[in-house]
Amino acid sequence: MGSSDTDRRSFLIRAAALGVIPLAEPRPLAFAEQPHSAVVEELSLKIVCVGAHPDDPESGCGGTLARYAELGHKLTIVYLTRGEAGSGYKSREEAATIRTAEAGVACRTLGAKAVFAGQLDGATEFNASRLAMMQKLLNEEAPDVLFTHWPIDIHRDHQIASLLTMRAYFALRRSARLYFFEVESGTQTMGFAPSVYVDITTTREKKKAALFAHRSQNAERSYRQFHEPMENFRGRELGVAAAEGFVPLVRDQRNAKLPGL
Repeated sequence: MGSSDTDRRSFLIRAAALGVIPLAEPRPLAFAEQPHSAVVEELSLKIVCVGAHPDDPESGCGGTLARYAELGHKLTIVYLTRGEAGSGYKSREEAATIRTAEAGVACRTLGAKAVFAGQLDGATEFNASRLAMMQKLLNEEAPDVLFTHWPIDIHRDHQIASLLTMRAYFALRRSARLYFFEVESGTQTMGFAPSVYVDITTTREKKKAALFAHRSQNAERSYRQFHEPMENFRGRELGVAAAEGFVPLVRDQRNAKLPGL
């Protein structure tokens, strides 16, 4: 058996603990109901989510991240920027301070570690230097499962966060799975057609608490306007009260289906 087969088998064994289900039609990326210690001690996964601004990961896949945390897996949220341009009439420095603190509260709510990638809100860059930094960061984090923005998005920072993550993913030194999430579909994210779903009915309140930590962003209003309807709609597609949808990217098309079929 070659090293790639061994890596693949190891990942399948770890991921099987989540009861992950492949989807040809809308069905859940399910999480196994089994003893907590069985997952934590032997099959702990490293989950990394890359978002452009504080509040993007929380709104895009906060319910899914909360489910991973409840199973004892390790979460890291990487914010490409500190949201310097997103607090009204405050200076960029003041806005960055406020939004960094809000991100800290959100991450503590979800049980995640916060990492800031050092780019500037509204002036993010995709170049060789920035890509090398993202590659280094993700290799250090060593994710098993990686989430980021869907790249077709009207917000430039969202696009760049997605492209940097995708290119860095291709250069990872370990096997991982990449999933794209949506934010404000139809207003920001465009052309998003998920094939993987996670039932977030039981973690919806925790997601809301993490998102609402971003008080400077009128998070409660944006949730009611955008994300609650999205969760309801994805839930209807899946047949549950609330869900989050994802588009997977798999390098090995022979192994395109999610583990646990």
